[in-house]
Amino acid sequence: MHQSFKVNVNSTFDFDISEAESSELNSIETSEHHHHILQKNRSYDAEVTHADFGKKIFEVKVNNNIYNVNISNQLDVLIKDMGFEIGSSKIVSDIKAPMPGLILEISVKVGQEVKENDTLLILEAMKMENVLTSPRDGIIKSVSVGKGDAVDKNRLLIEFEA
Repeated sequence: MHQSFKVNVNSTFDFDISEAESSELNSIETSEHHHHILQKNRSYDAEVTHADFGKKIFEVKVNNNIYNVNISNQLDVLIKDMGFEIGSSKIVSDIKAPMPGLILEISVKVGQEVKENDTLLILEAMKMENVLTSPRDGIIKSVSVGKGDAVDKNRLLIEFEA
């Protein structure tokens, strides 16, 4: 199956580019982020001034003109057609118990600022200690459990401020 790409430039122009067309582009990297391009006997100087590979968004300067370029492949288009957005995420506002267990330790308090992956609490379940970490940066709005509490699955443990 041949790969194709949907390219949007400056939120105005849409292009479909096939893998074959992209491989026909005569481009030479002259230095880091700088390219010299020949296309249909025309010469272009291009510089990638900003790149967000996760979101597939790029800012490209071509012959001193700035272009904002979004690139998506067939999978990205399918995901968007299904109602999801690429690179977007739902803001998590609370942490619930993933399983029944016992709260062994609480590492945060109300008003505390946490970073993504900081330890929030330790839940013992099925003789295993499960470290629950923060899914995002934020401030703790409430802690609904205490050390030694037994909790059921889906019980609210911690809430984040909006």
